[in-house]
Amino acid sequence: MPAAGPHATTPATTTPAGAQATTPATTTPAGAQATTPAAAARHRAARLEALLGDPQDPANPHGTAALCAADALGEPPEPTEALLTETGLAAEFVPARSGGLLTRADLLVTALRPLFRRDLALGLGFGLSSLSATAPVWAAGSTRQRQATADLLLRGGRAAAVHHEPAHANALARGELTAAPYRGGWVLDGRKNLIMNASRAGAWVACARTAPRRGPHSHSVLLLEPGELPRAQVRRLPRVPTPGMRGTLFSGLQFTHCPVPADALVGRPGEGTALALRTLQIDHCLIPAVAVAAAETVLRSAVHAASSGRSTPVARRWHKPLAGVFADLLTCDSMTTVALRALSLLPERTHLLAAAVRYVVPDLLRENLEELTTVLGTPGHEHAAPHHRFADKLARDLPFASLGHTGTAACHAVIVPQLRSLAEHSWFRAAEPPPELFRTGADLPALDHRLLGIAGGEDVLAASLTGSAGRLAATASTHGHIAVLAGLAKAFTGELRTLRSRCAALPAHPGPAAVILSDRYALLQAAAAVLGIWEAQDGTDAFLTEPAWAVLALSRLARRLGIRAPAPPDGCTAQVLDELLARHRTGRSCDLDGRPGH
Repeated sequence: MPAAGPHATTPATTTPAGAQATTPATTTPAGAQATTPAAAARHRAARLEALLGDPQDPANPHGTAALCAADALGEPPEPTEALLTETGLAAEFVPARSGGLLTRADLLVTALRPLFRRDLALGLGFGLSSLSATAPVWAAGSTRQRQATADLLLRGGRAAAVHHEPAHANALARGELTAAPYRGGWVLDGRKNLIMNASRAGAWVACARTAPRRGPHSHSVLLLEPGELPRAQVRRLPRVPTPGMRGTLFSGLQFTHCPVPADALVGRPGEGTALALRTLQIDHCLIPAVAVAAAETVLRSAVHAASSGRSTPVARRWHKPLAGVFADLLTCDSMTTVALRALSLLPERTHLLAAAVRYVVPDLLRENLEELTTVLGTPGHEHAAPHHRFADKLARDLPFASLGHTGTAACHAVIVPQLRSLAEHSWFRAAEPPPELFRTGADLPALDHRLLGIAGGEDVLAASLTGSAGRLAATASTHGHIAVLAGLAKAFTGELRTLRSRCAALPAHPGPAAVILSDRYALLQAAAAVLGIWEAQDGTDAFLTEPAWAVLALSRLARRLGIRAPAPPDGCTAQVLDELLARHRTGRSCDLDGRPGH
């Protein structure tokens, strides 16, 4: 059972300074009773699951076969996009205060999981990319800009982000826009080659250089309405084919001395870099979270392949890979769930955790896909069974969803400069976070883009890790899974002490060696999330309340870190595998929620 501690009770919700003390009312579908935001999100998820139908039905126009066929043709799945538009799914991407359904990031993932279990690229291309693009508008836009953006999305339109790319981006992604003062407004020049949905967006949210010198105030954000710009000064570039997310429409834009009105500016001049750093935290948490839902489909397919036509449930040689991947998915879901909740509960202190999530989760998912190919095989041809084709497609889509090298480098750029300060001022000193951070049933304030910060220096998950280890230390003399869990928590705390010593010795401008320390730090964040989620269990879910899943998950993290830690005891893998098979038989999801689905 979870150890007694601050996560075991339900105190009043902590509200960040400046945030509303209550969560905005959530719009519920017609016929549904008004209820809590969490229950409303689950209701909408169930409705979406039913509308999309059985993914394994070959006649289903929204099933796996149809979605993979559209991907093979390099085209968006038009019937499914039309269905999503008709059902008003775009309301999920508009904050409730602007007339939409978005209250919290973790509840957004709850509502969208049925879609992402079927197609990661479709979910990103249909709507999540619009949420990413419009985040600066929700954070700093004027009343007019927020209303115009909300109206666009709520009527089924899209927004496209024209990002400023750092120097480490690949040549295709690089490119820059410049905006200079002109007749009371701006004149825009430059070219971007790779923009999702540029050709069919009703708004472009562009980050443009507005100062000649490099620095924190060199860029600004502009909200552009394509229909209001002179056609002669805007060139829409041809579509760019990509090896991943093949049905998603990527293309480019070129601006040549294009006049832009003054009221296109979002926030203040020179605020573009700060807005990007603040709002990209949401992407860093959301995209890995929905990718977990897609990877879950591959795991369920692997269980089906391993058990189909056998007298025993699963051949023995598949026990460890299947149970191990299941444990890793629970690690990923623990980490993303905590980060998504932190965006509401601790918006000024989420940037380090968000960067760690964006680095760790995609890497774990890629490793898991490789491990599952030992069960599924790697057919790699268009006539393979749908579940094989889905796994192959996800392997191609993931690097584009996580931005590959660009995303990893961006995460290191956030974490590395903070390591020395964390070692000197935060680790083993900071207070533990509120217990609501780990308890998925607890209420939280609404996500408020305006409160997101990048200056908080405390590491709340490191504090949670040491707190969990301290509480578990009292059980170290016992036997079984709890004792092993206590040993694992102690080992991770020892690794944090070692990390503190090494990071405290870093120079003012760390070199490449600090990247390795950043990698180790991110994995410690994952371990802290697993322990925090396990401690927060209230006994409602018998499997999550027992320590076996946490032991296996932490053992695999310890192996990745190369630290000495207790091995999982006998029966641990079997217990996790039994739960996986039970969920497969009953159609329950393989995440922390374990809810019914196809």
